[in-house]
Amino acid sequence: MTESLTMAALQGKLSDPEMGVRMGVLNQSRHLDDRERWQLMQVAAKDANARIRYGAISQMATLGHVDGAAAAELLGDALCSDPEIDVRAAAADALGALKFHGAFPILAEVFAATNDWLLQFSVVAALGELGNPEAFDLLERATLNPNELVRIAAIGALGELGDSRALPVLLRFTADPDWQIRHRVAQALGTFGYPEARQALDQLQRDESSQVAEAAQLAIANYLST
Repeated sequence: MTESLTMAALQGKLSDPEMGVRMGVLNQSRHLDDRERWQLMQVAAKDANARIRYGAISQMATLGHVDGAAAAELLGDALCSDPEIDVRAAAADALGALKFHGAFPILAEVFAATNDWLLQFSVVAALGELGNPEAFDLLERATLNPNELVRIAAIGALGELGDSRALPVLLRFTADPDWQIRHRVAQALGTFGYPEARQALDQLQRDESSQVAEAAQLAIANYLST
């Protein structure tokens, strides 16, 4: 069994020249309270090694509540300026998970400035979690993104947004040739209590794809229970 290390001992390890030692801090710190872990992850998020920065930024999703203002600044910096796309995507994920509503402008700016599908995917997913109506236009455009995963994420985000303007956008994809698109549409339509949504779900529950049909049936059940 691995010995639990103190905060001071782990802090010292973050200065070790061996990357593996510094990486170990990410897991070894899990027995500490959130405030102590937060202090360690702030340091690790600036590490020279991208894998360590990625791990630290990912943990911010559950630690950022310790100091919201500092976390928002740190994640915003990582999102905009980290040289590794994976780290930038993790920062977007964390901003969404923490529901930092003030992050919308920076997320929108990053989305417009990148052609990387992973970063675009993470930004779109984060915008769905934030539920900011200002994101509607961006998400509508993202449903036409050349990358399938970004399109799927945008459809899901529009469902999370719950904005009535999203309903006609989603209805355009009920007969999409890609079953994964139809599947996400079925899930998204379950958040809209409008007759048009129910009619589309009735159609989708008879879809040739069992996954789509099941998603539509579940959405209808939720629809009826509300």
